[in-house]
Amino acid sequence: MKRTILTAIALLLLQAVYVSAGNYDQYYQNMPVSVKAVEAVQIPQNEVRITDFGAVGDGMTLCTEAFEKAISKLTKVGGGRVIVSEGVWLTGPIMLKDNIELRIEQNAIVSFSPDKSLYLDKNEKATRVYPCIRASKRKNIAITGKGVLDGGGQLWRPVKRSKVSDVEWRQYQELGGQVNEKGDLWYPWNLKSGYPNIADTPEKQESMRNDLIRLTDCENVLVEGVTIQNSPRFHLHPCYCTNVIIDGVTVRSEWNVQNGDGIDLSDCHQALIVNSTVSVGDDGICMKSGKPSSSHPISGCEDIVVAHNTVNHAHGGFVFGSETAAGMRRMVVRHNTFSGTDVGLRFKSSLDRGGRSEQIFISDIMMNDISGEAITFQCDYVNKHAGVSTEAPVYTESQKRWAPKFQDIHITRVVCRGCKTAIKAAGIAGLDCVKDIDISDCTFIYNKVEKDIDEKTAQLQLKNVRLIPNKK
Repeated sequence: MKRTILTAIALLLLQAVYVSAGNYDQYYQNMPVSVKAVEAVQIPQNEVRITDFGAVGDGMTLCTEAFEKAISKLTKVGGGRVIVSEGVWLTGPIMLKDNIELRIEQNAIVSFSPDKSLYLDKNEKATRVYPCIRASKRKNIAITGKGVLDGGGQLWRPVKRSKVSDVEWRQYQELGGQVNEKGDLWYPWNLKSGYPNIADTPEKQESMRNDLIRLTDCENVLVEGVTIQNSPRFHLHPCYCTNVIIDGVTVRSEWNVQNGDGIDLSDCHQALIVNSTVSVGDDGICMKSGKPSSSHPISGCEDIVVAHNTVNHAHGGFVFGSETAAGMRRMVVRHNTFSGTDVGLRFKSSLDRGGRSEQIFISDIMMNDISGEAITFQCDYVNKHAGVSTEAPVYTESQKRWAPKFQDIHITRVVCRGCKTAIKAAGIAGLDCVKDIDISDCTFIYNKVEKDIDEKTAQLQLKNVRLIPNKK
């Protein structure tokens, strides 16, 4: 009896031992502003394999139920790690719970099923389907490993004729689908695969597509090492989350993917994005902030560090917006490389979705082959008419309240070789939308325009900034 009791106590102690992420103190050294550091995410040291629950990694057997059973089993003992070993694992949506780590091992591919009906939200009021991986109001969740998460997005997204070659256009049409009347847009509708449509028009079905990974109202999140690719929409999207660590991930899609953002933080506090590589069809690493909501305790983006990342193709390397309403506060963005993006540092918003930035420090950014601007501030991202009239416009109080306020932004030690325009900035007439921006100790080798700054609406202070035409 005594031995049995001691064995039971030993097992309980073993289960109480936690595995956690590494020490991230190194990323908070010599900070220009006090930023609340992330804390290591802790997961109980229990393990199961999805093969224990009937999963088969043959790329053909649907493993949705096996993932659900594995997570449920661990939840009953306080959490732990679900191991996905070498193989191709076909599945529908996966829902993570408290204290769960999804471990995708090397040479493992989790392939999300092209059967759209698997992702239908049980809530009839939902406007989108379930994400491939989701969690809501959970604590201590992790997605780790060296394997691949593939969202199968090519069977969800529309394709613009202007963005593909003749060969690619024919390949899409060979899948079935529907081309619009103008002949310039293909929808994955009535596909030859035989999987059912989930809406009564191709346009409605397109609007239902969701993110590959969407985590909402979660605390203590770790995404480490994995490759996240081919999403129906955004790839990695924490929303209203606290203590988020994204370390060493690869995010990728084709360059022409519609709305294919790489890493988006929406209204997140205390976050770290490091050592990652992004190459996608829309914004690379993006900060978003919607209007404050009583349904979410987290509001705005604050205490965020973005360092040692590489962004290749993307609409912007590091991006604010277009939603910035609840504000951006205490961010440090440094030692990042943007090579081949449309824009390097991109600040974009508009009336009715703008907000205030505070204590934003950006430094040591290396860029080349930028097709547009190295740095841009845009306040009419949606409302193109704003500020165009030569007469002083009249704005409502609501518009003034939610106008962009790009300010207290400090950019230094940026080197860019090859961009169309070095610096472009414009605010909105009559509103202080772009002010207190200092850019110092930078070098821009531009192809066409050194700077395009509307001095009536945008106040930028340039100090020791070299603007050099590119002789190629």
